[in-house]
Amino acid sequence: MLKDKYNMTNEENILYAKRNIVDSIWKSANLEGIPVTFPETQAIYDGLNVGHLRIDEIQAINNLKHAWQYIIYSMNSSINLKFIESIHAFVGANIVEQPGKLRIYDVSMGGTNWNPELPSEEKINDLIDKYNNELDKGNITDAIFTFMCKLMKMQAFNDGNKRTSMLAANHQLIKYGKGIISISDENRIEFGTKLIEYYEDESKIENLKKFLYEKCLDGIKK
Repeated sequence: MLKDKYNMTNEENILYAKRNIVDSIWKSANLEGIPVTFPETQAIYDGLNVGHLRIDEIQAINNLKHAWQYIIYSMNSSINLKFIESIHAFVGANIVEQPGKLRIYDVSMGGTNWNPELPSEEKINDLIDKYNNELDKGNITDAIFTFMCKLMKMQAFNDGNKRTSMLAANHQLIKYGKGIISISDENRIEFGTKLIEYYEDESKIENLKKFLYEKCLDGIKK
């Protein structure tokens, strides 16, 4: 069981997220294999183009910008299927097939023979119900990390599942003052390894959560 690492107010966590939004976008872009530097990410965030990037790569970064802005300014929203679909609609706009719509055909996963089942509204609503039950017990950080990992594994959308799951988790972390999660380039390989291990073996979720908690969760300690 992960203990709360940070205990900020909602206002403090929102300010922390805003100050680090470009850094979070940059790390997310790198995680998806987009070869962009932090200064280039800042330039794109400010509305400029970066010559060596493809149009779809610039679009993906702008999508992350809009998705981050959406979650920050939606603090009164609850986690539900519609909200998760809305996050994905921002993440996948103009680059993903059917953004904001649940996956309706089978997919294979790189690096593993494991294949996810088809998602359904019922399965996602059940996951959300279990998450809310854990929140009611007061295990906030642990509940958010479990929810994020299980949503990633569900592969609810055609693409952009890691980004969508992390943004949903960050919405909840910020809401409850528990920091923000982002995966730096130096942790990318270890994250990918532990994520595949979890895909193949459900019991490995604790290893993945512990790694994310120790190396990828940041905030302000009081």
